[in-house]
Amino acid sequence: MSNNPKLETNPSQPMIYQIRIKSHLGSDWTDWFEGLTITLEEDGDTLLTGPVVDQAALHGLLKKVRDLGMPLVSVIQVQFNETYPYRSKKEKKMQAVVYTEYGSPDVLQLKEVEKPTPKDDEVLIKVHAASVNKYDWHFLTADIFLIRVMGGGLLKPKNTRLGADIAGRVEAVGKNVKQFQPDDEVFGMVRGGFAEYTCAPEDALVLKPTNLLFKEAAAVPMAAITALQGLRDTGQIQPGQKVLINGASGGVGTFAVQIAKLFGAEVTAVCSPMNLDQARSLGADHVIDYTKENFTQNGQQYDLIFAANGYHSLSAYKRALTPRGIYVMAGGSTAQIFQAMLMGSWMSETGGRKMGAVMAKRDQKDLAFLKELLEAGKVVPVIDRCYPLSEAAEALRYLGEGHARGKVVITVEHNSK
Repeated sequence: MSNNPKLETNPSQPMIYQIRIKSHLGSDWTDWFEGLTITLEEDGDTLLTGPVVDQAALHGLLKKVRDLGMPLVSVIQVQFNETYPYRSKKEKKMQAVVYTEYGSPDVLQLKEVEKPTPKDDEVLIKVHAASVNKYDWHFLTADIFLIRVMGGGLLKPKNTRLGADIAGRVEAVGKNVKQFQPDDEVFGMVRGGFAEYTCAPEDALVLKPTNLLFKEAAAVPMAAITALQGLRDTGQIQPGQKVLINGASGGVGTFAVQIAKLFGAEVTAVCSPMNLDQARSLGADHVIDYTKENFTQNGQQYDLIFAANGYHSLSAYKRALTPRGIYVMAGGSTAQIFQAMLMGSWMSETGGRKMGAVMAKRDQKDLAFLKELLEAGKVVPVIDRCYPLSEAAEALRYLGEGHARGKVVITVEHNSK
């Protein structure tokens, strides 16, 4: 249950609430909490149980808990005189995008499924927005065969849910969760984010930047972390270096331009003519229209080439590197990805040019670092289009065309209950 649902009014089943907090309270606190029964649980939590008149009264109780500095664990609406949590059959269900076979976006279906329950170390999130990544496209289409043999499912997908980036509100937390409490606004990398609700480990999330809307925050995690880890860790970026971003107008590329500038690099952005002004506005020092100029053949060399997209061969990229330059592949054609994975190390030179690849690794510290940059206005998400959850297939289809300018976001509307 949400921590702020409307009370049910059936007189034959009056409703009460159970508010669980991580604190030891005695019965002398009963008056403070307006007559709620106080029970000390075996695990050390305290359970406040009793009727609540309306939403305003509920929020007043939750404010008292927070004002006292007591960590809030969960808020559950339960059936009167029953010891088990109560939810109607409708409330146990949710809408989610699922697929049971590999293929085009046509195989996606919006279905009613069971609403998840958080494990002890997990957070249940009411999703308000989720963004679409090439990661989702690869798992949907299995266009990279390794998806099948590396856990995705050989003949059909093992995990029938897509969506790695979300922003939403904490609905409930497991008993071991310490960083979050119900009603917190969060964002992060999850599994199964194309849904009304999803669960995630607490270390997959951080508090949402206060200056961003949910749809803006959802556009950040995977793309920005890919750019950050690719430039900083794999690319070993240094101030003053000449850095080229190939595919600078996509989800990862727009973040890469901004992050490279923050590291003090001289940035060249490669993109289509319609996106040159966007690249400049994000901080690029130089822009190249790939329809008019091939940067691998113009004689220029770069200390770091970050390929968020592009279809040049590894040998062409290598030609455009300085003698100790580094190439980092973050996206591209299927053939290019295979080439980078299978031949990158072989084509690297001892003490010279290096060829590598990056795949985003979930890291709470990196996400918290990005949150600080977002709140300071040093990095901004670029959103091309938004689609409702019911049009997730169209969102994937548009992304798959390869011309998105920034991120594609799915918004999730929740009917009040």
